[in-house]
Amino acid sequence: MNKRKFIQSALVAGAATLSLPLKPYAAEAPTAGNRKVKRKHWVWINPSPADKEEDLQSLYAAYHDAGIRGIFFEADSEKHYRIAKSKKLEAHRWMWIMNRGEKELLQAHPEWYAQNRNGDSCADKPPYVNYYRWLCPSRAEVRHYLEEQVKSTLEKDYVDGIHLDYIRYCDVILPVNLWSKYGIEQNRELPEYDFCYCDVCRNNFKTLHGTDPLDIQYPDQSLSWRKFRYDNITAVVNRLSAVAHRHKKKITAAVFPTPEVAKRIVRQDWLNWNLDGICPMIYHGFYRENVSWIGDAVAEGVNGLHGRFPLYAGLFLPDFKSGDELKQGIQYALTNGAAGISFFGRVDEKVLALLKSIPA
Repeated sequence: MNKRKFIQSALVAGAATLSLPLKPYAAEAPTAGNRKVKRKHWVWINPSPADKEEDLQSLYAAYHDAGIRGIFFEADSEKHYRIAKSKKLEAHRWMWIMNRGEKELLQAHPEWYAQNRNGDSCADKPPYVNYYRWLCPSRAEVRHYLEEQVKSTLEKDYVDGIHLDYIRYCDVILPVNLWSKYGIEQNRELPEYDFCYCDVCRNNFKTLHGTDPLDIQYPDQSLSWRKFRYDNITAVVNRLSAVAHRHKKKITAAVFPTPEVAKRIVRQDWLNWNLDGICPMIYHGFYRENVSWIGDAVAEGVNGLHGRFPLYAGLFLPDFKSGDELKQGIQYALTNGAAGISFFGRVDEKVLALLKSIPA
């Protein structure tokens, strides 16, 4: 399993999925603007230094043969990237952006970390789990720090692009399948999970709107306070996008499953980001949804994007109970307009064979 951490250590697949016929809606071939997008699939991987070159040569060739055209690597490994490129795969660096718990950063700049509505900082009181250490996107120093990190990564000739992860605020509400695990009923926004109320955010918002967000009686209902935070994350993304495009390299992002869900629970307004592609994590088990919901989520995103850039449906392989169910999920995504699939989990020979069996 890849190193990406979820709040749970092992999520059971969730509600039982049903075998339903594919929905009658079928999108045209995915487009970006007036340009037809060639379908391609992606894999999220944490490269291991122990991987042998001959094994990687074989694996990446098999990926390409099955229609996979790019890999998001969660670490820098020149060996892995160059072998992937030799097999005609794009090699992108997958980076955590706002969730940054490096010991050195915590010690050097605790003031950079987001504060919740109770005044607690992620630097010394992280929400939910210990690795949830969220930076404040309002701070100029944070934006500059992230730009420099992305710039230094993209200057490497073997890196084809940057893939943004954790590019959001902390989950103010968790996916419903996790409530019982943490003994939380999050049917409303709770102050301990609502970020960010640091001095910079409060002052910036007050300058714009004349109100301290701590004085808002119902902050979860304040449209201007919500938009302020959407715009903060969008500003970070678009600055990083400018860095990528100056280097003539691509930028993509892993985001929450639909535009509505993303805005509501993690303050992501990803329809307004300047990207070359988006990978919504349409992990149906997290939300106790059936496989058919994958099609609903893809359609919502594709319709909202209006062809600005391609959408690659992120599927969580452990959520699928059989190969047939996975094939159905892939078909729901593609027939509703996805330009391809992003796989999270172990992409083995069975998954590759299944992928090859689906018409291009």
